[in-house]
Amino acid sequence: MKETIVLYPAAAFHHMASMVELGKLIMQHHPNLSITILVATMPFDASATSSYINHLSKTDLPISFYSLPSIHLPPPQQDSHDTKSRVASASEFIHLNAPHVLDALRTISLSSSVQALITSVVHLYDDSLHIPTYYYYSSCASTLAILLFLPTLHNQTAKSFKDLDGTLLHIPGLSPIRASYMPQPLLQRDDPTYHFFLNFGSCLPKSKGIIVNTFDSLEPHAIKSIADGACVPNGLMPPVYPIGPLITDAKDRAGGTLCDASSECLAWLDVQPSRSVVFLCFGSRGTFSEAQLEKIACGLERSNQRFLWVVKSPLGSTTEPNLEVLLPKGFAQRTKERGLVVKSWAPQNAILSHESVGGFVTHCGWNSVLEAVSYGVPMVAWPLYAEQHTNAVVLVEEMKLAIPIGMATSSEEGEKEGLVSSEEVETRVRQLMELEEGKVLRKRSLEMRTIARAAWTGGGTSFTAFSKLVASWKLG
Repeated sequence: MKETIVLYPAAAFHHMASMVELGKLIMQHHPNLSITILVATMPFDASATSSYINHLSKTDLPISFYSLPSIHLPPPQQDSHDTKSRVASASEFIHLNAPHVLDALRTISLSSSVQALITSVVHLYDDSLHIPTYYYYSSCASTLAILLFLPTLHNQTAKSFKDLDGTLLHIPGLSPIRASYMPQPLLQRDDPTYHFFLNFGSCLPKSKGIIVNTFDSLEPHAIKSIADGACVPNGLMPPVYPIGPLITDAKDRAGGTLCDASSECLAWLDVQPSRSVVFLCFGSRGTFSEAQLEKIACGLERSNQRFLWVVKSPLGSTTEPNLEVLLPKGFAQRTKERGLVVKSWAPQNAILSHESVGGFVTHCGWNSVLEAVSYGVPMVAWPLYAEQHTNAVVLVEEMKLAIPIGMATSSEEGEKEGLVSSEEVETRVRQLMELEEGKVLRKRSLEMRTIARAAWTGGGTSFTAFSKLVASWKLG
């Protein structure tokens, strides 16, 4: 019987893309294994995921995709971009999908010997099939430490983290962190999303092992604390396998073709000086108000730096962004010699790897962070939602690879609470691209790029962790 590893990503595009990279990694080093990915799609990401899988199916990538039966959920009560709404739907989806996953595993087991199930879904399936279950955590080890320690924090206070604003939380492996900087879904104690992740933190140690998309030198303290059992109440942890950085192939993200946006961006970058361009991109769900877009534009214009900026439609809009309406009058004409604005999407991986790019203003999604680390690009941290505020703190204080953006407060003249002023955008972009602090960050970022590459050489830390992971499957 063919030995098979089954991968089951959560029903979100970034989980699927990261899990495909894990499958590629397994096959690259162990071509005798077959890889089957269980596909469950939710309305939020169904189109992107379907397009991505359709592209991969036309390549020579020897990965099988097994579609699970459709599950129809009631429409979310709030905007699908809302984190709470998405997590609530995801929780229900996982529960309803569990029997289908078990049926799929039984079917696959008829023709293959399933050595392991690797999942990024929090539910641990029953042991009746005797298939060892590993958890793949696609974000950083620092937020993993928080989730593992959450049951302990839960028993230490009866208050919500949002009500402990000035309180410093002491989490093993992390510098003390303000309670208000905890991942967004954890801030409100009586919210269902909080309890979803509380259960998540309790389930993780029950797996056969936890695979993390990071590497030892990037997060040494968090990884050690997790592996030593310092983050869980009884100190009993399964093996932890830091095998990063795994980043998605740029061609796969672009659907295998050089689309108009890709061609325009890369052609423009080709004629810019080395390390001269700051790239601004805020992820698939990173949207701003019209007022904030205007302030970003004004800050970029006054910074006198070269820039490549991805602009999405404002919050609440479902149409393609109208740049003439959204950006200040005459902005495009005044900045045409040193700036390029593209609508909705750009090939981030290819852009960050380009010689002309010298800085990255990012929402701090972990995939984006790993891409910047892999290519040695220093960052301005501008977190927006989910665990990004925590990632930003780690990026700035622990990794020292980013400059933080500062939010305006309602007491500042002419500013609304939560907006970033045009002066702040100008200051941080100039700081990153031409001042001494940016030069220090760039030097450290290039050093970390070298370390990241070394992690996957023979004998490197990620290579060694991956070898131990495969050995734990006890292949025949």
